[in-house]
Formats: sequence, structure tokens, C-alpha cells
Amino acid sequence: MNGLPISYLEASARKRLSGLLDAGSFVEFCPPEMRRSSPHLALLDAPLAFDDGVVTGRAALAGHKVLVAAQEGRFNGGAVGEVHGAKIRGLLDRALIEHPAAVLLLVDSGGVRLHEANAGLIAISEIMRAVLRVQAAGIPVFALVGGSCGAFGGMGIVTRLCTEVIMSEQGRLGLSGPEVIETVKGVDEFDSRDRALVWRVTGGKLRRALGEATLLVDDTIPAFRAAAAGLLDRYQAQPPMPGDLAALQAAQDELTERSRRFAAARDGREIWQAFFADASRVPEMSVDEFNTRLGEMA
Repeated sequence: MNGLPISYLEASARKRLSGLLDAGSFVEFCPPEMRRSSPHLALLDAPLAFDDGVVTGRAALAGHKVLVAAQEGRFNGGAVGEVHGAKIRGLLDRALIEHPAAVLLLVDSGGVRLHEANAGLIAISEIMRAVLRVQAAGIPVFALVGGSCGAFGGMGIVTRLCTEVIMSEQGRLGLSGPEVIETVKGVDEFDSRDRALVWRVTGGKLRRALGEATLLVDDTIPAFRAAAAGLLDRYQAQPPMPGDLAALQAAQDELTERSRRFAAARDGREIWQAFFADASRVPEMSVDEFNTRLGEMA
């Protein structure tokens, strides 16, 4: 041990849970000895994981009861297949029975598992509907995004459906991943090897500036824990109210205006210029400075 905080980006799903939750409080659903693995991968003679790449369970965070799912990006890029998706959907359904303070989704996924095609797509759609049902019951759902695979494809949509999105600068959020864009549109459109470009377009600072992430935190597990704990305290004091048609229309109007405002933008730098006079310094800013400066602009 070197005494440095543990990087959220580099940690495994189980390591993230270990640092995020109150010590000794986690009870896993479908634990390793049950070996709930994908029947589709088995038929293809592809590698299996004993938990199909997602850990689900009940725990406490800063004394609040939560249900939590953590995707393992190191297995198939955190991709969602039939069993993987059923575990997350089952967790969300359980929230309607147990009424936790919140459901936490530690998203680390490139989207649907291509090996499982339609089964994966159906699983994603079931998760989306379950997230909305849970929120309609007054239970907030938090997405935590800071893993190596980010939140893309269907899980990118799931993330944006959540009540709150906590991201690190290293976290990435989008619909199509950089490699997919390059494959479909060509390297002249988007060079996925340009890591600085990838982070400028999909990274946490841009998502926070656009309001798609509600909190930007450092790349440490304690930073994610502190942010989640703060939100749990806030929602305990002021439970979320289901949105009505007027709120949905206002959100749609805001997105339409944003689309118009940044229609010509080709790079995150062009959007940062709308928020910061010295936009070229944004990559160098610490999270604290970025949040402070963004708050000053609000």
C-alpha cells in the first residue's frame, strides 16, 4: 500500500463496491457459488464469468440502505447480455418491494453484448423501463460513471434516464463509442486513437458542462462515495417527485435549444468556449477549479 486513494478507473467492480459501501454491509444477490453465467456464451464456447460481469446486492452507504449493481468492464467490456441484464432488472424490480433510499448503478459498459444480439437488446429495454418505474415510485436512481469502458450504447441511455449522474473526468458517456463512430463514418470524421479528442467529446468535464452529469468528482473511490452520500442525504431530506408533462416539455425545450446552440460544434473545445473565457485551460483544470469556475458561470 502506498497510501494513495484508490483509482476508480483502475479498480474492478468488486473493489469499487468494497470502497464505496459501508464496511461489512454488502449482501450479494446471485452470489458467485450460484454461477449465473450466460447460456449464449456457453453455446459459442466463449469465455464465461461466474457472475456474468455484474455484481448486484443490498448494502448501506453512509448509513442509508441502498440496492446496488456494479458492472465489470474487464469482462466483455461490461456488455449487457440476457443474464447480465436480468440481474440489473431484477435488482430494480426488488427496489419496488424494499424501497431503499436509492438504487446505485455503477455503469461500466460499451452497451449490448453482440454475442447475444436480440436477448441483449431486450435486456437493455427492460432495464430502461425498470429505471423509470423505480423513479415513478419516488426512489432515486444514481448512475456512477468512471470505469474504463464508460457508459455507451444502451447503458449510455440508461445512464441519462437516472435521477443523478456522478462522473469523473476519466468517465465517458455517449451513445456510440469512438471506435463505432470511426468504423461507420471513417477516421476523418472521428479518430478513436486520438485519446485527447475522445475525452474532450465524451469525457466528464464536457458532460458536466452540458448538464448531463450532475456532479464531477475526482477519480477516486472515496470521491464517488462522498458524492453519493451527499445525494442520499439530500434526497432523504427532500424525496424526489415524479415528473409531470410540463417538466418533460421543459426538458425537451432545453435539449432543443442546446442542439440549436451547438449545432456546428465539432469538438468539445468549441463548447467549452461558451462556458470559459480561457477554454484552452480546461484539460489542465483540477476538478475543484472546474466545478468552481462552472458554478461561477451558472
